Amino acid sequence: MSFEDWLRADRLPHIWCSGCSNGTILNCTMAAVDMMDWDPDRTVVVSGIGCSSRAAGYVEADSLHTTHGRALAFATGVKLAEPSLNVVVFTGDGDLAAIGGNHFIHACRRNIDLTVVCMNNLIYGMTGGQGSPTTPLGALSTTTPYGAAEPAFDLAALAVAAGANYVARWTSYHVRELEKAVKAGLETPGLSFIEVRAGCPTNYGRKNRIREATDQLEQFRTRSMLKVKYDRLVAEGKPVPHDAIVVGEFVRRSNPAMGVAP
Repeated sequence: MSFEDWLRADRLPHIWCSGCSNGTILNCTMAAVDMMDWDPDRTVVVSGIGCSSRAAGYVEADSLHTTHGRALAFATGVKLAEPSLNVVVFTGDGDLAAIGGNHFIHACRRNIDLTVVCMNNLIYGMTGGQGSPTTPLGALSTTTPYGAAEPAFDLAALAVAAGANYVARWTSYHVRELEKAVKAGLETPGLSFIEVRAGCPTNYGRKNRIREATDQLEQFRTRSMLKVKYDRLVAEGKPVPHDAIVVGEFVRRSNPAMGVAP
């Protein structure tokens, strides 16, 4: 991968905290993009607001850093106006699933030809550590000081149910698998959604006794379970750990898509 081709050297070093997974996810995504042999002048990167959404500013391509929750709405407009463009969206769990939740559902329903990479760190990192739609039950945040009482959104399952053609989930520990999943999403016409469980030692970690970035990576390593194994255990009626992170490819199909270049 050519550093000069895809990253803006003048914007580095990045603003993310030490131990944040977002740089790793950006690197995996752009490595996959580079394997597609795309022209940077025909590639557009769209993001909303949040720690994850700063990723668009580091990419050497036309980019839109849009309003909170509206990344998919802007990306849909770009793709429908010029279907020949390659459009990648960076978003976070709060940006995508809270204020942007309706856009997420309908982008999947329309099966618009976009690749969406969601950096899910289970919290609002940039604005002070508030609970997000994916904050696990019992987890602490500034808005859930006694533990989150609401069940968390399963973003991958939602994307499958809403109609996305490609859905996968990995963590920032699984860098090779993540890179391959993003490439598969880029190659699949229609809406491709790759959820990445990301570490946030500064806000999520320090509130939940996993302050070290290596501790969060160790959790990703030990708690991750391949979807095929998870499905087998469920089918056999066997117990599944409540904190298991189900990873792998959830769906790959070829339903009619919107915004595909002729």
